[in-house]
Amino acid sequence: MELPLKINSIATFTEDMFFDLCQANSQLLLERDKEGNIIVMAPTGSDTGFYNSDINGQIWLWNRHSKAGYVFDSSAGFTLPDGSVRSPDVSWIARERWEAISETDRFKFAPICPDLVVEVVSVNDNLSDLKRKMEEYLSNGCKLGWLIDRYNKTAYIYHGNGSTETKVGKDTKLSGEDLLVGLMVDLHF
Repeated sequence: MELPLKINSIATFTEDMFFDLCQANSQLLLERDKEGNIIVMAPTGSDTGFYNSDINGQIWLWNRHSKAGYVFDSSAGFTLPDGSVRSPDVSWIARERWEAISETDRFKFAPICPDLVVEVVSVNDNLSDLKRKMEEYLSNGCKLGWLIDRYNKTAYIYHGNGSTETKVGKDTKLSGEDLLVGLMVDLHF
């Protein structure tokens, strides 16, 4: 569940101010949309956290062998080109893109949109809101996005060219396609 705080009419947070706010309130998961609204994200249930870790682990293991990039969990925030700051459940950035970012920028909310973003629907999430969020990632340069709804055994796949596809069923596996070559993630529906 998301709770937007509409404070952009009261105060404008610079990038550094928003980062400092997040650090001072590390018990909260905060995001910022492109309008400057701060969004308080509710913690997921333990079961969703376990599922997120499984997806992250499969991508991490593939990446450990391929050494193609860097894998991040939901504690990592990224400043997208539209100015929003987002923290996908799982994300991956190609090695050459990540290594082009200065060390100083890496210690804050790195100014980059991940190449792969994964969002997992939790009990309190609104599917329509998450679909809009996936479109936001794509419009900011994401090349591949997976929105995983395990309650309905459905995966929505978003491609950088704007096309989408839906996979349904308990034996669903997702491919890294030509971006994360050789990656197959078993969704264990």
